[in-house]
Amino acid sequence: MNGYTRASALGPISDFVETRGGSIERIFNRVDLPLALLNNPDLPLPLREQFKVLSEAGREIGDPFFGAALGRHVRMEKLSAFGAWVSSAPTLASAIDRSHRGLNRYLQTATVLQFQTSETRARWSIGFLDPGGDGRFQNELLGVSYLIDGVRSYAGRSWSPTIIRSTCVGTAQAAALEKVFEAPVLQGASVSAIEFDIALLSATARRQASPTFGLEPPIPPTTGYREDIAALLAIALLEGYPKIDWIASKLKTSRRTLQRSLDAEGCNFSVMLEGLLKDRATALLDSTDRDLTDIALLLGYSDSAHFSRAFRRWTGMAPSRYRRARRDLSVRNPSEQILTAFSK
Repeated sequence: MNGYTRASALGPISDFVETRGGSIERIFNRVDLPLALLNNPDLPLPLREQFKVLSEAGREIGDPFFGAALGRHVRMEKLSAFGAWVSSAPTLASAIDRSHRGLNRYLQTATVLQFQTSETRARWSIGFLDPGGDGRFQNELLGVSYLIDGVRSYAGRSWSPTIIRSTCVGTAQAAALEKVFEAPVLQGASVSAIEFDIALLSATARRQASPTFGLEPPIPPTTGYREDIAALLAIALLEGYPKIDWIASKLKTSRRTLQRSLDAEGCNFSVMLEGLLKDRATALLDSTDRDLTDIALLLGYSDSAHFSRAFRRWTGMAPSRYRRARRDLSVRNPSEQILTAFSK
């Protein structure tokens, strides 16, 4: 099952690497992702791409347990609007409930949270359905860190789990992780988890902030090639005109197989790309004052003339006329959408 997260998950990685003398630019080059992702935190990002970034980041700074080391510096409340909403719950029990209800919709898909209790102890686990490959273990360590930080929002910053169950192998790895997490680590678990005193579930929040939540766009579900390709196209567009070979490589397939898979879903690559370029172009014309040459270059066109011809093909008008009409209409009737007016 292919999972997705938000590009915002890469922010803590970038800061952590740079403070330890590494280069986030080198890491992004090695995993073949546009560095501009860091400035587009709401974009869906394939979970396996985050796995790759974590793996390369560990190599960059020479830390085989990079995910755990990074986790000491992450904060659940900084993990987009979703994390702030979870951390502002009145009790730890309600924060855990919010995590389970919102995780797959607003932050990360193909990820399973489970919660169990006994008479004296609670166990909170995190597992990943996406096979992910290289870097998955690092992501598991990072996931455990977010669970720990979620509890600390209620138990205090000095709190540590009673035990951490890790998928690490061997006593040497477990001992190394104990030094990082400063808590007992049990190796060879089937799924990563933390255990703690059940009495903590009634602990109340340590801060008064109550951020609203609900404006963050949900992560689109991926049910086939079309959705996967749409997400990758949006990422590729950050660096210019998207190339089908790059998309195919990220999906670990060939250009021909990609096209055939889209054909089976009643679509094709060119139509999807044109739709994305049109949406991005109209958004830039609507919301910015960039000149046409800047917009053309942002979309991967060599000059404004090529962009203008494409825009005229999509909408039946030149981009300059579209922008003027959009502004005129917003003055007359701000609530009406320009494309609706043009379609009449």
